[in-house]
Parts: sequence; C-alpha cells; structure tokens
Amino acid sequence: MRRIILTLILMAALGCTASLHGQQLDPAEYVYPVRGVSGACSANFGEMRPGHFHAGVDIKTDGVEGKELVAVADGYVSRVVVTAGGYGRALYLTLRNGKTAVYGHLQRFRDDIEARVRTARYEGRTNSVDLTFDASQWPVRQGELIGYSGNSGSSMGPHLHFELRDNRTQRRYNLVHEGIIRPADHTAPRILRLHYIEVDTVRGVPVRSPGESYAVVRTTAGSYRLTRSEALPVGRNGYFVVEASDRRDGVHNTFGIWRAALAVDGQPRFEYRMDGFTYEQARCCDAVSCYPLQLFSRNECIRLARLQGAPGEFYPTLVDRGVLRVDAGAQHTVRIEVEDDSGNRSHLEFTIRGRAESFRAAADTTAVVARRDRATLLTIPGEVMALIPGGALYEPLFCRPERLDAANMHLPAGVVPLSPLYRILDNRTPLYRAMTVTIIAPLPPTRQLQAVVAVRTAKGALIYAGGRYAADRITCSTRTAGDLLIVADTLPPSVRPLFGNGADLSRSATLRFTVKDNFAGIAAWRLCIDGEWVPCDRFPMRGTLVHTFDTPPAGRQHDAELSVTDACGNTTRWRGTFRR
Repeated sequence: MRRIILTLILMAALGCTASLHGQQLDPAEYVYPVRGVSGACSANFGEMRPGHFHAGVDIKTDGVEGKELVAVADGYVSRVVVTAGGYGRALYLTLRNGKTAVYGHLQRFRDDIEARVRTARYEGRTNSVDLTFDASQWPVRQGELIGYSGNSGSSMGPHLHFELRDNRTQRRYNLVHEGIIRPADHTAPRILRLHYIEVDTVRGVPVRSPGESYAVVRTTAGSYRLTRSEALPVGRNGYFVVEASDRRDGVHNTFGIWRAALAVDGQPRFEYRMDGFTYEQARCCDAVSCYPLQLFSRNECIRLARLQGAPGEFYPTLVDRGVLRVDAGAQHTVRIEVEDDSGNRSHLEFTIRGRAESFRAAADTTAVVARRDRATLLTIPGEVMALIPGGALYEPLFCRPERLDAANMHLPAGVVPLSPLYRILDNRTPLYRAMTVTIIAPLPPTRQLQAVVAVRTAKGALIYAGGRYAADRITCSTRTAGDLLIVADTLPPSVRPLFGNGADLSRSATLRFTVKDNFAGIAAWRLCIDGEWVPCDRFPMRGTLVHTFDTPPAGRQHDAELSVTDACGNTTRWRGTFRR
C-alpha cells in the first residue's frame, strides 16, 4: 500500500511537471485560423518585447487585409473588443475542449457580430467597447467564418495575432512548439555575441561588474566559436549572457529563442524554456533577459542565470541558479546551446580559466537597500518621495535618490520643464510592479492643469508618466525606472482631414483624418456628423482616425465636427463639410 501511495504521489508530481513543460495540445483538434494565406509568420510565441513576452504567433496575411478568419474548433464567441491600442479589434472563442482562442488586429467581425458591436457603440456613445456573451448567443462550429484579418490596434502591418489559452488558468501556449501552427523552418538560430558578468554580494544585495563582451563567428551551420582562441578569464562567481536571434525559411523577420542551455564539462547547469506563461508572468521577460543589455539590442539577450524574482518554471534545469563558481587557475569547457520552437539548434563551445583576482564591490553605507518582499520608501525631503511596493523588484538593490542637472536636457516641442530632474532608481532597473512617485513643486495656476510627470528613459527619450497636480505636488505611478520631472505639455494635438472641405465622398466608404500629438499622446476623440455622434476608429501606428459610413449616400451636404484631446487635456477642434 505504501508503495502504491508513493507511486501515485510521484505520478502526480510528474503530471504537474508535464503540464508545465510537456505537450499540452493535440494538433488534430484544430484547423488553421485563417484562409488563403501562405502560412508564414512574422513573430513567434514568447519573443521578448518591451515589458512583456509576446503572447501568441503573428501570422502573415500576405500584405493585405480582409482574409477570412475561421473558428479553429467548436465553441462560442465569448468576447469581442474594439479599442485603439493593443489588439485593436479582437475576438475571443471559448472552445469546448477547455481552451480559449484569441484573434487580434481584425479589420472587422463577421456581419452579425459587427452589427451587434455597432449597436453597442451607438448606444453607449463610445468608440471602444468590450462585450461578453454566453454560450447560447454566438455558437460556432469548427471552420465557421468569424471575421476578417486586418491591421487594427498596435499593429505595424496586416497580420493575424493568434493565441490559445487555458480557460482555467489563462496560461498561453507555445503554438509552434505544440504543433498547432507549423511554419516552414529549417534555419538554425544565430548566436551573435557572448557576455560575461561577475557578481559580488554586499549586505545581501547582488552587485554586478560592468561586464565583458566577446565576438562570435559561425563555423558551420549551427556551430559557432569565439573569435579569440585563448581561454576566457572568469572570476570566482559569474554567469554568461547569450545574445541570439532566429530566422525562418522564406521571410526576413527575426524571431525569439525557445530554449537556451548551458553545460560545463558536459554537465547540464542551466536551461531556459519558453513553453508558456500566465498573464502575471508576461512582464517577467525583463527578468529572463539581461535587462541592461536588452534595452539596447534588437536580439534576445538571455541571462544564463536566474534572478530571484524570475518564475522558476522557466528553468527546468538549474544548478546554483546558473552562476559559475570557478577557482583561480581552474579550466573548464563550456557549451551553450540555443534552440528555436521548430527544433533547430545552434551551439557555441569554448574554454574558461579562473583568474587570480575577482570582482569585489565597494560597500556603500549611505545607500538604502530596497528588498523584494517589502515596500521601500525613498525620499529627498521636501522635494520627492517614491514608494516601491513589495514585489516590484526582481532582486534586492541599492538605491540613492538624487537630484540631477536638467539644464541641457532635450525636450519635445511644446514641453516645458517645471521641476528639477530626479533619479530614484537606476534607469536600467526593471520593475515588475509600478512605483508611486510624488514630486513637490509649487506651480503657477497657469501651468497646473497642464502639469504631468515625465520619465527620461535609459535611451534618453522623454515619455509621459501621467499624474494630477494638487496641493503643490503631483503623484504618478510608473513602471519605467528613469529620471523623473514635472513638465507642462502646452501643445494641443494636430488634426488634418484627408479630404478637401466640401469634397464629394459619395464613392468613399470612410471619412479619414490624420492626428498627431507632440508628447502626451491622444487620450480621447469625438466625431459628430450633422450634430449626431458617430463611431470613429483610431489607428495609432498610422496616426489616423477613420469613420466607416453605415448609411448609403444621399447626395447632400453634411457638417462634421471632430475634437481630439491629449492626455494633458489639450484639445483641438476641427469643423468642415463634405457631400455624400
């Protein structure tokens, strides 16, 4: 009996492990989600994007919109969304097999669903909608038409963003590795560069050396070597970062890496795999990558070591968290392997030798230690305070808030600085949760309504962080650890109609405008025709607002009025006429 119980426990444990890293989907249960395309992809699952892993696959629609989208399996339409950013027009199918299929960046839904969305927009006088349905309202069969591919939301070109999620956990699946999507791929990943970083610990805080970089060359298909022939000198404690990317047959796009592994003298020490992730884990790409390097690279900079706050399920093999402990004079053979989600592999093999002296960090008794498991309040009395909540950091770190000289800072047109520049955290620090920052600065009444907090990123760009001014201070929440200051955005958005005033639009299906903003970004817009509100879609990547006519031409003149407001409250109003 005891043996049976132990066997059952072991089987359960193995089942849990398999659910995390093994095959989860049966390709025979699904059909391809889009008709009449070549089957090529432009992005893969788990790619490292700014602040998140890519949650699905991007299927090329051969440079055009309007391809038919079909239900991949039996189920029902459970949700439809229309929004300016993100997935734009998105449709969610709850499937009978316990999964949810997500279709993003649609041009339009099928006619009956599109009519329901149009009604909801008019009833709510809102450009954005998020509608949910039960199983009785929109049942669909496998292969049934549900919509048409497009280029809406944060899309850089016509394609379908497609995902499969677990209904219960909302875990996203790697559809290529699972065999649901099968792009042509016989091309091994590219290893582009190797980096080595030493680590010291001071007061329980890891402190890293600046790092050393080494050039890599390909010798044969899938095989790489360092350009230097002698052994790499390494310290007593350190790890490697591999910079890599992937290609597929017949396309120019670059793709992310599914797996990265490291072995020392033939013994596995580290493995990273991108089999899937939950919503809460999406932002953890900043922990999986070497964030300071990833900020400035077009490739994936995969840290071959685990940060404290990185999800453990990404690392099926882990010895000493991936940190290599090498004695002075000791020599070892290191093999790094990277693999794409189609099973193509590349490797880099080299020798390391322990050097006599290792990196030692200097103790700084004036710095504050911010811990992962508790909140930390950082202040410059009377000027700025920042609350870093528990769970915001991936590891403990030293902090020293400071005031910086903003005299020579580059500002966008129309943006006026209203406070000193403050550095709360190093701008190469990734944040999982937002920190709350308050800057104290008495402002003249003429500037208070336009005042917001801005962040200067590690790349030098100034971005909007928000906040509302009251009682001589302004507070905002931000997940960008850069230099902060109060600014006033003084310029309203620009609006330009893509038709002449009084133009005959009888043969046009749409009314189009170009809209731009200098800094804060478009927050709201309202279009009225003959005094009546009408829906208007915003395409942020193209900088356009588009109204699709839903009534036939009547051959008469119409009055149009468009108001566009940025995130700082600056508004532009345009009035004109057209015939239709």
